[in-house]
Amino acid sequence: MKAIQVNELVNKITNKEEVNVIDVREPYELLDGKIPGAVNIPLGQIPYRLKDLDKNTPYYVVCLSGARSQGAVQFLENHGYDVTNLTGGMMFYQGPTGV
Repeated sequence: MKAIQVNELVNKITNKEEVNVIDVREPYELLDGKIPGAVNIPLGQIPYRLKDLDKNTPYYVVCLSGARSQGAVQFLENHGYDVTNLTGGMMFYQGPTGV
């Protein structure tokens, strides 16, 4: 399983690199902020939303602590997606946020 540290993702965002982020938290958790441009697909909806994702697009997957996103990454990898887990999740994210 691929993983990226929070500071590495923040650097990519700061340097205006294209990042495709899937936030697997529940909608109410987004009130605390989210990574700009992140698409919210709660963990329980991932199996039903595969058609919304492109297997040719790399994605970074985030949750609050990195545990739910790790499960999502394993599931998506098993279905042929290019995904990377954000280690530590939003608990350690200190980059730009939006609601």
